Amino acid sequence: MLLLAVILIWSCNDAIDIQQPGRLGAEEAFQSAADLEQGILGVYNEFDVTQEIQFNAVFTDEISIGFDNGGQGLGNGEYGFILNAGSNAPTALWINQYDALNAANRLIEAAVQITPEADEQAAYNNALGEAYALRAFAHFQLLSYFSPDYADDSALAAILLDFVPTVDQQLPRATNAEFYALIESDLNQAANLLTVESSATFVSQDFVTALRARIAAYRGNYGQAATFSQELIDKYPLANRAEYEAMFLDAINTEIIFKLERTINDDYDGQGSTGSGTAGGWAGANFAFVDGTIDGSPYFEMGRSLFNQIDPADIRFDVNINNTSIISPDYQSAADFRNEDILVIGKYFGNEKPLLNDLKVFIASEMLLIRAEAYADAGNFNGASNSTAALLKQLRDARFGADTALPTFANEAEAFGAILDERRLELAFEGHRWKDLKRIGARGNRAIDRDPLDCAVNGACNLPVDDFRFTMPIPLVELNANNNIQQNPGY
Repeated sequence: MLLLAVILIWSCNDAIDIQQPGRLGAEEAFQSAADLEQGILGVYNEFDVTQEIQFNAVFTDEISIGFDNGGQGLGNGEYGFILNAGSNAPTALWINQYDALNAANRLIEAAVQITPEADEQAAYNNALGEAYALRAFAHFQLLSYFSPDYADDSALAAILLDFVPTVDQQLPRATNAEFYALIESDLNQAANLLTVESSATFVSQDFVTALRARIAAYRGNYGQAATFSQELIDKYPLANRAEYEAMFLDAINTEIIFKLERTINDDYDGQGSTGSGTAGGWAGANFAFVDGTIDGSPYFEMGRSLFNQIDPADIRFDVNINNTSIISPDYQSAADFRNEDILVIGKYFGNEKPLLNDLKVFIASEMLLIRAEAYADAGNFNGASNSTAALLKQLRDARFGADTALPTFANEAEAFGAILDERRLELAFEGHRWKDLKRIGARGNRAIDRDPLDCAVNGACNLPVDDFRFTMPIPLVELNANNNIQQNPGY
């Protein structure tokens, strides 16, 4: 049976349909638009991206083993490219997304029984639109990790779920084409219902556009990617240096199209599963036990190959590297590399408390980089305007706070390689690297690239982008419960 059906906490079928006194069913819980508005907050609460932040960082070349590491990433093999059906990361991502789908589906089904008053119609529509958009997002998250090929409509994705299943259903995987069709249908529904144009912390029309832009880029539909990303580029200017730093301290929302808000005493206010793909809790706890300084027990540090790409004059250096770090001027010759070169990750330093930060899901710079991909795909990679080169210069100008050189590319591969390099800097520790290498690594001649000293601990220095581990396995918990599920190749 479906794992998600087994773990549902909203139903009592396993109690042989005993109706406990005082138990609220959907008809009692949702009777008005106001109830839907409260219910959608519960749907938001099911969404978390700390699992993909952790996996994309540890499995690729974003992190290295920290000086205060106690086996994190090594004991479970994740830092050694060990990935199988029993691994924490695919299990956590699978469960998290189906928990979210369960919540969204229950709200969508409950909304049918409500007839809103005239003065409630807008609120009713908006809450329902949020649920459709979030359902689309969860389905795309599943496709992103479990489909072998984003651009192949016949490839298998995951289990398509646009209803509340019964506990005895064993559903097979659906194709990418079926996933994309439902996602697009849900986004159309959302666009027709949402009354909020822009909001950093709630689903809005801009959320729908951003998700469409990302999907189009992943799918290789660059005409659509250009249209959707440009719409948001025109609305969300790049942050200046001061704004960029404040944005990652959660002081302002410049560039932020959508983020998952985190605050003291919410369900994510805690350390989570440190060093594990299960993650959860504070985003910064993916890298340190106590706080984001050298004294905060960093068990993962920034990978040296990534650090070597960041210019100290770039504001991304200040945001990603905590100023208590010890930076060796000649790390390759250091007698004790691990203790003489300590690169403390600073992106999730914390706002209300150490390591607790909002989770940025869609930001303006990602849209600019998607537009840069579209230009490269069309062959417009050089030139001072309307080109990949022009957009990369625009981003670098903002991050350096100064005029930077206009890059030039000999061919498409160089352009895509430069885009990947820029995404590596711009979106570091935000849950993109593994997916970026999977989808355009071959096009840009890039792969996982760890510094030799970082991989000396286990010899796992690189991984070709055509390796089967650039698709996650269907987790064991689903395989054991569902006779109709098919595993991905290589596992």
